[in-house]
Formats: sequence, C-alpha cells, structure tokens
Amino acid sequence: MTPVPELQTLSLGLYDLVFYALVAAGFALFAYFVYTWKTTSEIAPKYRPAVLADLLIGGVAMLSYAVLALKWDTGYDLVGNVYQPNAQARFALAPRYIDWTVTVPLLTAEFLAVTTVVGAKARSLRFTTMAAAFLMIITGYFGSQVVSQGRSTTGLVVWGIISTLFYVYLYVALIGALRSSMPELPPAAATSLRNAAIVLLGTFGVYPLVYAIPVFVDVTPAWLAGIQLTYSAADVLAKVGFGILVHKVAKLRTAADVEAGLTPHPEPVFISQVQVAAAVLPPTDGAAAAAEARRAAADGRVPSRA
Repeated sequence: MTPVPELQTLSLGLYDLVFYALVAAGFALFAYFVYTWKTTSEIAPKYRPAVLADLLIGGVAMLSYAVLALKWDTGYDLVGNVYQPNAQARFALAPRYIDWTVTVPLLTAEFLAVTTVVGAKARSLRFTTMAAAFLMIITGYFGSQVVSQGRSTTGLVVWGIISTLFYVYLYVALIGALRSSMPELPPAAATSLRNAAIVLLGTFGVYPLVYAIPVFVDVTPAWLAGIQLTYSAADVLAKVGFGILVHKVAKLRTAADVEAGLTPHPEPVFISQVQVAAAVLPPTDGAAAAAEARRAAADGRVPSRA
C-alpha cells in the first residue's frame, strides 16, 4: 500500500518549498493579526464582534502554522540527498484540522457580524452555521486522518459526502444572509460583502478538492508538496483576504452610521487613505445641557433641570 501522504520521501527542493510556504503563511497571519489588533478602534462597537473573531482566527492560525513549521522541521531527516520521514512526520497535516475546527466556525461568525441579520434570527443563524462548519471539518478529519489512516477509499468517499452536506448548508445559509443584507447596505459595503462571500465560499471549495486526491490517485511526494502549498495559500486567502474585506465592510458601515448620526466616533474613518466619515464625539454633559437650553429657547419653554 502506498504510504499515507505525510510519510513520503521528499527531494531537497520539495522539502524546502513546503517549509517556505509554511513560514510565509505564518508570517502573513501574524502581520494580519497585528493589523487587526491595531485598527480595532476604527470600527464602531456594533461591528466589533467581527474584529474579535478576526483576532481569534489570526491568533489560532498563527500558532497552528508555528506548530506545522516545527513538525515539518523535525519530522524529516536528511539522508543523502533526500528527506525521509520519521515518527514526527505523521503530524505534518493534522494540525491543520485542529486549526480549522476553531477558525472555520469563527469565519462564519465574522461574516454574519457585518450583515444586517440581527436579533433572534442572527443568534439562530450564527449557532447553526458555526455548528455546521465544525461538523464539516470534523467529518472531513475522520475520512482524511482517522479511518484506515486516510487510505480507505470508501472512508474518504463516505465521510467526504457527509462533510459536503454541511458545506452545502453553509453555502445556502450564508448566501441567504448576503442576499437579505445587500439591499440594506450602502453600495460600497454591499459590494465588499459580496466579494467577501465569494472569497470565503470559494476557498471553502478548495479543501474538498485537495481532500479527494487520494480517492483517484496515489499520493506522491509531489502531491504532498502540492497539498501543503494549496492548503497554505487557501488558508491565507480565506483568513487574511476574507478578513480584509470584512474589515472594510465594518468600516463602511461604521462610516454610514456616523454620517447618519446613529453613533459617535472619536476619529475620522479612512479607507485606502480616503476619509469616508468625519469624527463625531459623544456629547458631554455640558454640551447636552447647552443643546437642551437651545431647544427650550426655540420652543419658548423653561429648560429641564436634573
């Protein structure tokens, strides 16, 4: 039987290429984590749950890639001109599923936090989508890693189909939230939300394609490298690319609320160095009293006193 994907003997070039991708993805996630943390104040409190989800996703994924890089470094021994796997190499893919078990449900929560779905409907949708995302990952893990060490074609197909059912639910639920939100959003925010949905659901579709490789062909060293490179690129796109778009939606919605007088914001809102809303400070007690006095004078009545 062909060895499981992680236990392939690799050439120097393939080994180095995967290590490069793992470290680069980890650095990208670290940079995005810092960016999100430092720009939290640009978002109105109403939309900060999206930023909190962003920070959790970036932090978990960053740590996951640190583990992946460490396992890749220690999981192979240089013997002559090739890298041969040792006992540590078996853990060269599993940390990804641990990462996804946490981050994929959070991605759905991040998306919903900037839609117009609110109240009981929002709570219900958030619960069902996060649960479906978790089940999508854990069932894929059973097929890829648990059943016959991922070498059972039947196991891959059965668990892959089950995982896909949860993906279909996510697709329907998130597209439904998008369609109901777009008419209520400013045009620029609606466009960015649509693009975020395309990135998220599009990258979700990459993972089952890679998962299905062992169903059709035996995994070779080149396929192992391809799996690692594809997963790394998809992770950066799904987390960083998607997160930047959601961050933009949150800023645009913040700007729209400030301009409409619905919420104060202590600093101007900028997007791509363009100011989209001026700073609006919350009224102080003195300012509120003066405003009340002006209204009372205009109405010909005595202003109220505390």
